[in-house]
Amino acid sequence: MCSIEDTKLSDHLWEIKQCEEQKADVLEYWQVHDRMLEPSEMHRREYRRIKETWNQPVDSNVYQFMTTVSMPIYDRRENANITEEVLINEALWELQTRETRIANILGVAGTDVPINEIKKLLSPFMLGVNGYAFIVTNNGYVLFHPDFRPIFQGYILKPAYNSVDMIEVELLDDDRPARDFNPVLMTIRDSIINQSTGSKWMLVKNHFDEMKRVTRIKRQYYWTAIKNTPFTLVISYPEQYGVTRIDIRSEQDIHRVNIKGTNIRSFFDGKRWKIHPDWLFCKHSNRTFRTPETELLYFLERMTEPGWRWPASRSAMPPEHTAAMFSNNSSTGRYPSINEKESYYCDRQLMQALVFDAGVTEWFSKNSSFNSKEDKSTSASSPIAVLMGLLPRNEFKQRFGVTVAFLATHSGLTRWHEFNLAEEPSVGETFSQKNKRAIDEIWYKRAVDQHFVRAESFVYSVPFDAVESNSEIFVTASHAIFHNEGGKSAPAAVVGFQFQHSALYKLFHNITGNACAVDDKDCYILDNNGYVIISTRVHETGRFFGEVNGAIMKRLLEENVYKRVFVYDYQAVCFESRGDNNASSMLLSPLYHVLRLSRWLLHTALWYIVQLMQLAPGVSAHYAEMYSDMNGTEPEPEHHQNGHGKKSETEEHWLRYLTLHRTRVKSCDMQRELYTLYNEKDNVVYNMTAHACERPFVVLPIPFSNLILLVVDQLCPRDAALVLTVNPQTIDYHLSVNDSLACYKHAREFNRVRPQSCISRHANESNIKLCGKACSLYANLALLLLCHILSRWL
Repeated sequence: MCSIEDTKLSDHLWEIKQCEEQKADVLEYWQVHDRMLEPSEMHRREYRRIKETWNQPVDSNVYQFMTTVSMPIYDRRENANITEEVLINEALWELQTRETRIANILGVAGTDVPINEIKKLLSPFMLGVNGYAFIVTNNGYVLFHPDFRPIFQGYILKPAYNSVDMIEVELLDDDRPARDFNPVLMTIRDSIINQSTGSKWMLVKNHFDEMKRVTRIKRQYYWTAIKNTPFTLVISYPEQYGVTRIDIRSEQDIHRVNIKGTNIRSFFDGKRWKIHPDWLFCKHSNRTFRTPETELLYFLERMTEPGWRWPASRSAMPPEHTAAMFSNNSSTGRYPSINEKESYYCDRQLMQALVFDAGVTEWFSKNSSFNSKEDKSTSASSPIAVLMGLLPRNEFKQRFGVTVAFLATHSGLTRWHEFNLAEEPSVGETFSQKNKRAIDEIWYKRAVDQHFVRAESFVYSVPFDAVESNSEIFVTASHAIFHNEGGKSAPAAVVGFQFQHSALYKLFHNITGNACAVDDKDCYILDNNGYVIISTRVHETGRFFGEVNGAIMKRLLEENVYKRVFVYDYQAVCFESRGDNNASSMLLSPLYHVLRLSRWLLHTALWYIVQLMQLAPGVSAHYAEMYSDMNGTEPEPEHHQNGHGKKSETEEHWLRYLTLHRTRVKSCDMQRELYTLYNEKDNVVYNMTAHACERPFVVLPIPFSNLILLVVDQLCPRDAALVLTVNPQTIDYHLSVNDSLACYKHAREFNRVRPQSCISRHANESNIKLCGKACSLYANLALLLLCHILSRWL
């Protein structure tokens, strides 16, 4: 795998990043002065920078990753005429032509294939929510994977981004320490790199939401070889709901719907809808559109015209096939049909599902009140009736400050309806810009998983940086809808709404009354991963509870309210000092030593120039002093010089604290301690009461949600120094001084397989007699001696 950017650019970009941070610190100091040197401010600034390095987006358009496909080009001739000089006698050479056998290679032909184009061919719609596919090379490296995180800081490539092994991203749910991989996973990996076909169920840990949440789930894996390539395709989906999916009946076919006189274009009226931007619905090869929605509407119009036919393929037709098609049409005198005039391709099954979902949910984003149920044809048990029962009524939306109600379907369609609350007039547009990926949204995935914990429950969440954003906090609530038929069920859609956090806090205060208003009680609402949804101190919203009260979080772990799950990050980056060099730096090219000598000469010359420039003002001052003495002028007071010295000392003081320690990027392993709620409905902990300071808290589940209520007695002493965090921690492998992570990994190297189609020679080259001396190696002793002398003495 390769990128259009050079991997060495990472060091340069990181250097620029540090220079920008240094500049920002100096500029900020000139504004706030000594307040910036306060320990709390310095700690906040350092934590903010460390937090930025944890930003490792999975989906990014900064780099266009590609894989290179190449093959040798041979001369298909077996014989050729050659002309050579032949010595006739001692003084005469003659040109003669003769025929001889040849086995020439003309060169190598290759192309770079964007990996995003390969992803589109895998039809994520067919894989469903929380299902995914990835490709593994013959070396065990992933070509792409949903947990492949090649960049950090938003735009800097990681040092080892192109050598991420599949067992480093598929984390089994076992208690093994870091890099002690399960033998079952190693066996599956060997089968995959050997391009076998197989399947296996495995218990795995799936992290998501910036690696701050985790689920433990049983997944099915299928793998098979991709013909004529060194790649193997692997498909994975959840056991509970990944086996089944929703199929559209034949009577709902787009063509039949058009014949009945239904205008499918009307299903997409208005602007309150989006489709998944990365999915292939219908694609035009020769035209570009401003948005995916505009392109979809174009094809919906075309489908209603006479002569529409579905393309035979869901991928683009090669150019040579298109040229041949038009050539045949010209020779027969036939004009191209509607499908032949323009080159396009469609995913028919996805389009059928999208149009069906759009027709069923057409009412959702219209301006009509959600209280009306005018569609008499809708039965009480239909999906529409279920949706209407879940949507907020007028009283409900006023009480909770609901701003947006939304719906997303399994076909990639997202609809929303905003409730304009004076202060947030464009909240619907803000929602659509951040939440248009349907089944790939976090709230969609969590709602589907929560269905198997409590089918009737909602999933509530707040942003992790809720307080840092300095804006209105919104709570997102989502609920999964499953379609049941023939004893089987499949996720069809997710509905939900966003509402103001302040309204939820007010409701919480009204329900708890004075119980949580006294000084000796602290009340919290925590979600299923231990993050604070409601607290009596609003600034704690969105934080992990272990950072707020580590002692109580530890007790919740001991009493099996939460379970700790270790998640290893084998794609992490660390930073080492730029001065950490070893003896191998002496084994460099002699040209490097010449460069060092040139640099020394340049620095010496610049130093003399600076000295001369400093000497010139001194000479001028000497003559000025002599002239002032002659005119009786008083000399300058000495206190200016002392003040200047104090100023230099002050500058040296703040520069010492603000100067960044320059580092370089390197690969490392980290681990996170994440937490998940025990899902037993009859957990005995919920029936236990508080008992003085032996058990200074009470915990209760909140019905129809993923939340728990926690009440803590603040009068009991606790260890304030105990803090549990979900932030990543570097894994210590207890290596020796001269050992490194790279050597540690090399000592535990995994199996690799050579490509089956490796071409290293021409089949007929053994019969060729025309050989030169290009393969001979001669040592230049003079050059070796010169290099040795330069490396020893410079």
